[in-house]
Parts: sequence; structure tokens; C-alpha cells
Amino acid sequence: MDNWDEIRTAFQVARMGTVSGAAEVLGVHHATVIRHIDALEQRLGAKLFQRHARGYTPTEAGEDLLRVAQSADDQFSQLSGRIKGRGSDVAGDLVVTSLVSLAGYMAPMLARFQKMHPAVVVRYVTGERLFRLEYGEAHVAVRAGAAPEQPDNVVQPLVQLQMAAYASTSYVEAHGVPGGSEDYTKHRFVGPENRESRAPCYVWMRDNVPDASVTFRCTDAGAVESAILAGAGIGFMPVTEAQKHPDLVEVHAARDVWSSPLWLVTHVDLHRTFKVQALLSFIKDEVKEEGW
Repeated sequence: MDNWDEIRTAFQVARMGTVSGAAEVLGVHHATVIRHIDALEQRLGAKLFQRHARGYTPTEAGEDLLRVAQSADDQFSQLSGRIKGRGSDVAGDLVVTSLVSLAGYMAPMLARFQKMHPAVVVRYVTGERLFRLEYGEAHVAVRAGAAPEQPDNVVQPLVQLQMAAYASTSYVEAHGVPGGSEDYTKHRFVGPENRESRAPCYVWMRDNVPDASVTFRCTDAGAVESAILAGAGIGFMPVTEAQKHPDLVEVHAARDVWSSPLWLVTHVDLHRTFKVQALLSFIKDEVKEEGW
């Protein structure tokens, strides 16, 4: 690109959602912002934003460009901090992604991190889709399962998330607990909607619990937890999460075969930025302190 100022302007418009907001952040007149956006769209031959009464929304082409701009902005900020001697600055957008099932842990943790660094704007995105760090879709990813193998990623082990089987007190009062696998046909289980789930505990469930006994199926871990607490049946929950609910009865204690490894993943280009390093250290300390 010939003009970084135009790309930076587009990045701020996407971030703030309005021309006036971007102008305030950049310290320029709103007419300058509009001129930069128009010039960039003309140069690229594509619309980067949909204009509407409430502001500007990035198009698909705009999203592609802005992911690259986010990465470049982070690296320029890191360079600027080194040059100016502000090596400890932790500020700006910080995009973190994880599975929905980890939101109960990650959201409070990120809130505590933000209290320590109020200049940080947290963007926490969840979903089953693999967010691409090489395209700047996130700064830090917390992933489960086999170690990620995408090129140019820095992968660090975080913890083995221990899983156990639980049921509510109301379920146990009505149905008791299975004495062994031979009793599973007499019980009701809460399981995943995706019958091909690769989560170790659900692989075990497929191999040991009759399909007909899995009478309540959910698309995410939050729904599984709610169903178990409501008495729908026996299901798996992380041990640390289950300990928050005194009304739960442990049906099967945690087993190594059910545990799920968690990984911290960053892209090599942003791994050493101040805010990424600060967050990585914070997450590791929190996990150790909370005894995941």
C-alpha cells in the first residue's frame, strides 16, 4: 500500500464505527477521514464500508483489509514503544478467542486483566470456527484438543482441563446413581448434539453409554451445564466449574482419559508485543492460582 495513513484511517473507522469517532482518535477533521476512505476505496476498486444512518460497517473486503491493518497497527505500536522507551505500555485493542465452553472462565479473567490495564479494549470472540491468527483475527487463542499445527504460530501448553461426570441432587433423588456401566441403560445422560465430538469425555460416552440413554443433547457446554443443573441427566463438566455448584453430585470422579489439554496460541509476528506478553503471563498465573 502506498499510503499507510489511509489504511490507518479505515482501521479507526471500523474500530469506532463512525467518521466522527475516528476523527477524534486520529486528531484530524472529519472531512479528512472521509477523503481517506474515498481515496482508499478508489485505489482498491472495492467498497470497504456500508454507509448508514448510524455509521460505517465494514464490508467483506473491508474486514479482510482491516485484519491486516490490525496486525500492522500492533507492530507499529510495539516499535513506537521501544523507540520512546515505553516498554511497559499495555493498551489498545486486544482480541482473544476461545471455544464457547471456556467463556465462563475466560470472560471473568479478561475482566480482571482489564482492571489492571484500563487502557486495553477487550474483544472476546467465541465460536467453533478456527479464528486465523495469521490474518490478525485474534491476538491470543485458547484452544482445546490436539496441539495446533498451523505454521508461524507459537503454541504453549496451558493446562489439562479435568472433567468428571455429575448429576443434580434432584436427579439422584429420583433415579439414584449407576453402580457401573451395566446400569447405564437405566439412566438418562446429557451429551453433545454433535455425535462426532472429539472431546475425550464424549468419545468415552459414545463408546460406553448406549445412544438411547443420551436423552438430552446440547450444542455447547453452557447448555450442558444448565441441563445437568436442571436435573436432565448425568453429564460431564469441568471439575473447577462443578465445584461452584454444591447441588451437584459427583457420579464419576475425574479420569485422565477424559481430560482435555488447553493451549495458548499466538502468531509469531505479535507474540512479543507488550500487551500479548502481559496477557499470556496473566492467564498462566490465573490458571495456576485457581488450580484448573
